[in-house]
Amino acid sequence: MNRARNRLLASAAVAALLTVVAPPADAALYKWVDANGRTVYSDQVPPGVKAELVGGAAPAANPDAVKEFGTKDAEFRKRQLDRAEDGKKGEKARADAQKLATGCAQARAQIVNLRNGDFAMYKLNDKGERVFLDEAGRKAEIGRLEQSMRERNCPPG
Repeated sequence: MNRARNRLLASAAVAALLTVVAPPADAALYKWVDANGRTVYSDQVPPGVKAELVGGAAPAANPDAVKEFGTKDAEFRKRQLDRAEDGKKGEKARADAQKLATGCAQARAQIVNLRNGDFAMYKLNDKGERVFLDEAGRKAEIGRLEQSMRERNCPPG
């Protein structure tokens, strides 16, 4: 028990001594060459010696650090949201372009079929009944499809 107490006291004494002897964290550090040609580092420069400052004092605490961090964090979150929104817009634009391409391709295929006229073509009327297209009906349907393609800005194909 006595040994443990002596060790504890010795450890406390060493810690106190190191606290007193250790230079403060915000002290500047200087470098110079002494008369014997050895490089010396210290927080105090002897008089008449030309020394170079190699470690400055720690920067002063920023009183606005919390506010600046909050601002930077808010800006970072906004950039993340903007990127996510841009991604969604890009996805929607790709889906819209795919839908347009599909609609244009279907209209072109219908026009080709109507122009060929090798088989009987029909439309469904308001009652859901088949109405066969004669030559004038085919031309009218081709005109309607071409107008629809122009309105959609279908690329030529």
